[in-house]
Amino acid sequence: MITLYGIKACDTMKKARTWLDEHGVEYQFHDYKKEGIDANRLHTWCTEHGWEKILNRQGTTFRKLDDADKQDIDQNKAVALMQANPSMIKRPVLDTGSQRLVGFKPDLYAAAF
Repeated sequence: MITLYGIKACDTMKKARTWLDEHGVEYQFHDYKKEGIDANRLHTWCTEHGWEKILNRQGTTFRKLDDADKQDIDQNKAVALMQANPSMIKRPVLDTGSQRLVGFKPDLYAAAF
């Protein structure tokens, strides 16, 4: 089963969900702000794509962190930050079963399906 991970109210998430719906792609939606996200899954995503891509450092949640929390980030620290603050996870993450697509780009979704 295909799973779309993200936060319901996010504009980028809405675009991704609309694209999937319009193209008849069945998927489950996992709202990691409500349902949480386990560390193993985050580590897997970080290993596959690099924590730098998974951790959203452009968002307000990250920018509001204390300077100490923003320094010396490695994969373990990034995973801990994302678990504590799911809004810091780049979204959406679309798990097709064979690959994970990070962010929403219509051409990448089209290539996957």
